[in-house]
Amino acid sequence: MTDTIVRQTAARPAQARSLAPPSASPSPSNPGGDRRGTSGVAGPPTFRGARVLVVQSDQNLAQALTGHLRHAEFVVDVTLAADEAESLARARPPDLVVLDPTLPDDDGFPLFRRLGGGGAVPVVMVSPAANEADRVQGLELGADDFLSPLVSEAELVARVRSVLRRTHSARPRSSRVVLGPIEADERSHRCLVSGQPVALTALEFKLLLYFLRHPNEACTRERLLEHVWGFSTGGTATVTVHIRRLREKIEPDPARPTLIQTVWGVGYRLDAGDLSW
Repeated sequence: MTDTIVRQTAARPAQARSLAPPSASPSPSNPGGDRRGTSGVAGPPTFRGARVLVVQSDQNLAQALTGHLRHAEFVVDVTLAADEAESLARARPPDLVVLDPTLPDDDGFPLFRRLGGGGAVPVVMVSPAANEADRVQGLELGADDFLSPLVSEAELVARVRSVLRRTHSARPRSSRVVLGPIEADERSHRCLVSGQPVALTALEFKLLLYFLRHPNEACTRERLLEHVWGFSTGGTATVTVHIRRLREKIEPDPARPTLIQTVWGVGYRLDAGDLSW
């Protein structure tokens, strides 16, 4: 049934953005990257590409929520079952969960606890069957928000972004990332490949760090431009150039890359499954 929902809620084309490129880059407390207009005033991060897990008992509501979130360029996994929700969360850890606390096959509140609600993973609750007692219980247990099933697309996206902004800025994150033979430390700006230091420019390091923190995800050039460079608009040729330079420094054979792979028609992906050299 989940596959049916996913096919029916394919993302609509992203709307063109008219904001000017920003002068600031994203940071650990601002993973979406500031967007600045010509006045230089920073706008809120969009969190484009953040992963959201939708767990709902109502198929129509699941479809609507998934469509709204994909339209805002979130990466969405969706399920109607609690056990599958846990499997999806283990396989592809979400940045946020949209949860129905009144699931039929398992009480949603225990699932909330198992998913790490109340701190580890931000949770927004939405349920067509919830009453006032459910809403109070969810908020007291630590849910980050509780929305009506009639919530509009604009309000849903705004609430999700607000929760992500708040939780990402408050959540400590290790400066050191290790994946296969690659080790990168954001604090010291040091990169090792198979134990050997590799000299990277500031942008090359940020690009590698973004890939390391999003392994096995197909990243469009536009997504990389926003999250690494901090631009919401602009040419993507610079992304292609920096990918080539990064490959030359970290790949065993840059002509046949096994780490940062090209996803034709989409962009690039750090293939964690190939990190065996």
